[in-house]
Amino acid sequence: MINAATLTLNSDCYCWPIKRESILEKIIATGASDNMNAMLSERAHYFASTAIFLSPDMLAQMESQIQAIEGVINNPEYVQAIKRRNFPKHADHNQLQTQGVFMGYDFHITEDGPRLIEINSNAGGGFIVDMIEQAVGSSQGDFSKTIYDMFQSEWKRAGRTTPLKTVAIVDTEPEEQYHYPDMCLAKSLLERQGLKVVITDPKDLRISEKILYHGDSPIDLVYNRLTDFDFSEQANAVLQDAYIRNAAVITPAPHHHVLYADKRNLILLSDPQRLFEIGASPDQIDALKSIPKAGLVTSETAEMMWGKRRQLFFKPQNGFGSRGAFRGAKLTKKVWAQILQSQYIAQELIAPPVRAVTVNGNDIRLKFDVRVYTYNGVPLLHAARIYQGQTTNLRTAGGGLAPIIPIVSSSSCSKGDVAA
Repeated sequence: MINAATLTLNSDCYCWPIKRESILEKIIATGASDNMNAMLSERAHYFASTAIFLSPDMLAQMESQIQAIEGVINNPEYVQAIKRRNFPKHADHNQLQTQGVFMGYDFHITEDGPRLIEINSNAGGGFIVDMIEQAVGSSQGDFSKTIYDMFQSEWKRAGRTTPLKTVAIVDTEPEEQYHYPDMCLAKSLLERQGLKVVITDPKDLRISEKILYHGDSPIDLVYNRLTDFDFSEQANAVLQDAYIRNAAVITPAPHHHVLYADKRNLILLSDPQRLFEIGASPDQIDALKSIPKAGLVTSETAEMMWGKRRQLFFKPQNGFGSRGAFRGAKLTKKVWAQILQSQYIAQELIAPPVRAVTVNGNDIRLKFDVRVYTYNGVPLLHAARIYQGQTTNLRTAGGGLAPIIPIVSSSSCSKGDVAA
């Protein structure tokens, strides 16, 4: 079975070492930032020291699940179900026609195929992944054109008919964010396509006469990197105002998070009966049977979930980046009490696969997951995150963002195999 053989290759083959220097050279050569070398030196585990192998069948299975999810999310009955639960305030219908740039679908790979773990509405790291792919020679297609076309598509979907000229990449204190190098690469790529781009904190934006400004420059489109998904924090009030008043196109926007990335959506997407009730097709229901079952943590379900906690993973409804997530087997009574006072879902635990890695001369095994970056349901990039611990991180020696290498045969390997 190809799935089992591929998992064995990943777990047992200490091969395909990736030289950090080759990635550094590729990134620094872009000229995206004068101090890029210094920034990357502070992020020693940004990119992994090896790659992940996946069969074409695994890639196709992930894309089949993504297409099924996108089809369900575009179903009016699904949208109405979400709206009955909560939906962000908005004033302009055109904003709702956007698709949201850089959706991220995260999977654990098993012998039975890929299992969707969660969906992220502002998945970071894509521009770093592109550099890694270029460094190891695994990139396909014209990433720059694809990304430029994605932003142009968002602009037009929002009903704009004039040329897109200015983009603001927005995050809280962006230079302090771990993914700031990624933002710099995004800025450089879009500028090479002829756009004017700034990276800014929301506090440096203002609205005048229904136009969003950075200084004296009007901002056409906001590439939103914030983790305040509904713009409810006071520091992000200007973006909420811009969203409601249609002062700029914002992507991803609050409605993208609600429709895609609210963890409660996993409850519906993993329930064949609910999918049937909202009109999902038999093919969509079949494709989504592999999504781990999920349910709300409530006072009514607490006793049952505590009893089976070792088979569950607990996530905050609006969490991100694994913050506040807990493997049930590691729960203490104190943490459990905190979970019961918060808004959490419990998801069937799907153990992550492992990758054989050599770190400082020692052969070890680290966990990994697979992320598919998409736009409008179409894959932009495939990447992995190699890590150690309860949840993904970019703090593990030998771990970090890793390229995906499609393989047809997984029968053998050599520890001397070198990527770059």
